Amino acid sequence: MASRPRSAASAILFLLLFSCDVLISLAGQSYYDILQVPKGASDEQIKRAYRKLALKYHPDKNQGNEEANKRFAEINNAYEVLSDSEKRGIYDRYGEEGLKQHAASGGRGGGMGMNIQDIFESMFGGGGRMEEEEQIPKGDDVIVDLDATLEDLYMGGSLKIWREKNVIKPAPGKRKCNCRNEVYHRQIGPGMFQQMTEQVCEQCQNIKYEREGYHVTVDIEKGMQDGQVVNFFEDGEPKLDGEPGDLKFRIRTAPHDVFRREGNDLHTTVTITLVQALVGFEKTIKHLDEHLVDIGSKGITKPKEVRKFKGEGMPVYYNTKKGDLYVTFEVLFPSSLTEDQKSKIKSILG
Repeated sequence: MASRPRSAASAILFLLLFSCDVLISLAGQSYYDILQVPKGASDEQIKRAYRKLALKYHPDKNQGNEEANKRFAEINNAYEVLSDSEKRGIYDRYGEEGLKQHAASGGRGGGMGMNIQDIFESMFGGGGRMEEEEQIPKGDDVIVDLDATLEDLYMGGSLKIWREKNVIKPAPGKRKCNCRNEVYHRQIGPGMFQQMTEQVCEQCQNIKYEREGYHVTVDIEKGMQDGQVVNFFEDGEPKLDGEPGDLKFRIRTAPHDVFRREGNDLHTTVTITLVQALVGFEKTIKHLDEHLVDIGSKGITKPKEVRKFKGEGMPVYYNTKKGDLYVTFEVLFPSSLTEDQKSKIKSILG
C-alpha cells in the first residue's frame, strides 16, 4: 500500500514539470505572432500570411542580412506547424514541448525536419506540389525603371516618387465572388450515377475602382547594381478576391558627367598637356562624395595610358569593400610649332 502514494506523487511531479516546460515554451514569441495572425486564424489566412512574409524575408532578396535569414527560418518553422492540423492541435494544447515529445514518440511526419526549401517550393510552385486551385489570385506587378545618380549609389540616398494606382472602394449592390466548382453525383438510373460539376458563388459587397495618388520613398542603398529591385509588397495592381501585386523599382544608373560605372569599378578620362606628359604633373580629381583623389605623376605619361587607383571605385553592395578607379590619360598635343620650338625640341630629345 505504501507504493501508491509514491506513484501518485511521481505522477503529480511529472505533470508539474511538464506544465513548467510548456509555460516556458509559450513565454517567447508564439508561432501565431511570428506569422502575424490571430490564434483562431483559418488555414487560408495562415497561408496568405506565410506567403507575404516568406517573400519579404527570402534570402535571395536579403543577401548578407543575417537577421532576415533568421526571420525567414522562423517563418518557415511556424508555417510548418500551423499548416498541419495535427501539429497545430498539439501546439495549441501543449506548446513547443508537446511537439518535441510528439516527434520523439514517432508521431506522424517523423518530427520537425521538413526542409525549408521544400516548404517554400510547395507554397510558390517551385516543386509543383501545390494544387492550382489552392493558389491565391494575385494582381499584376508594376515594374518601374528608376534612374539613380552615381552620388546616391555611392553614398546612399532616397528618392520620392509620385505613384498613382487603382484602389478598390465599396459600391452599392452585390456581386458574385469566391466562386468555386463543387462536385456532386446525380442518379440517372438504377445503380447508375453521373458526376456533375456546378459553379457555386457567394454574394459579396460590390466594389469599384478609383484612382489615387501618393508619394513613395525609395531608399537607394550603397553599391546597388543596375537591375536590382526595390520591392514594395502588395503595392501593385489590386485583384478582386485576391491579393494585390507588388510595386517594383528597378535600379538604373543615370549617366554622369565625370565617371562611368562598370560593375563595382569607376572609369574617367583626364586630359593633360604634352609638357605634363613628359615631365610629370600634380593633379587631383573630385570624387562622388567630394573627397580628392591624387592622380599626379612624376614620370612620363603615355597617350591613352590607364592607371588604377585601388579602393576608389564604387562600394560593394552589403560589403565594406570598394571597387577600383581607372583613369585614362589623354595627352593634348599642340596644333603647331614654330621653327625655334622645333629646334629646341630636337636639341633636347635628339
